[in-house]
Amino acid sequence: MATAATAMCRSDNGCEPERGASPYDLVMRASVVGSQRAQRVPLGPRAYRYRLRTLGPLAALVIPACIGLGATVALHGSTSTARGVGGFVLAVLAAPALLVAGAPLRSGTGLYLAAAIASALLWMALGAVAAHRATRRPVATWRDFWHEFAWLMAGVWAGVVVGLLAANLILGQALL
Repeated sequence: MATAATAMCRSDNGCEPERGASPYDLVMRASVVGSQRAQRVPLGPRAYRYRLRTLGPLAALVIPACIGLGATVALHGSTSTARGVGGFVLAVLAAPALLVAGAPLRSGTGLYLAAAIASALLWMALGAVAAHRATRRPVATWRDFWHEFAWLMAGVWAGVVVGLLAANLILGQALL
């Protein structure tokens, strides 16, 4: 083996001596030496995980926004009790902070706007948590994100339902 390596290589240690660096070598060395981290492959796993972590909080607003739109449609021009109750339930599922603000008993545009902003921040925070949990795996996908976000959303919605039932019991059947 030693004779084969000696016959194939011109140096004693078995490696090709470095004579002149090619332009490619210079560029590659400059990119490795000049930057602390290697560049991401444009559609590689690291770039995809980065995209999940940056867009996850915004993507988390999609489902509550659709539910809020459904609540607006249900409550606009509502004359029936079923439509009003359904619209109210959809509204508090989309914006859970409405319950904290006392939505059914207190009114005011500023109060509802503050509750909607607080709810959006809540959903974005849950989206960030879901994105972080989904990207713990080496190859994370949007499916992993939505799986994690669904569990977090289910927990929030369970709290909303418990809050509605508690308010209904305390106020003596006034809400539902």
